[in-house]
Amino acid sequence: MTLLECYQLLKTTTLPVAYHHFEEGHSPSPPFMVYLVTDSANLGADNWAYHKEVTVQIELYTSKKDLGTEEKVETVFDSHQLYFDKVETYISSEKLYQITYYITLNGG
Repeated sequence: MTLLECYQLLKTTTLPVAYHHFEEGHSPSPPFMVYLVTDSANLGADNWAYHKEVTVQIELYTSKKDLGTEEKVETVFDSHQLYFDKVETYISSEKLYQITYYITLNGG
């Protein structure tokens, strides 16, 4: 799955989605998601990356603990057989819950 395909997949949740961040003053009300590439693990030989792999961090922001929205996002991952790890944080300065999903995409 490519990064573009990942974006299109995230859009199927019907939540607002942006790469890395929303522009200042244009952030939607929660819930919303942002995603970004945090790492790569390419395999190469002869000056060519013959197998490309990127780690994508997907951040779901909600104003309260929202199991229904988390389930919606995770169902999309499950239906496309995307393995994920999950970490939850509360950002007190923003009064937002941040659910961070880590997935690996083959093909960059």
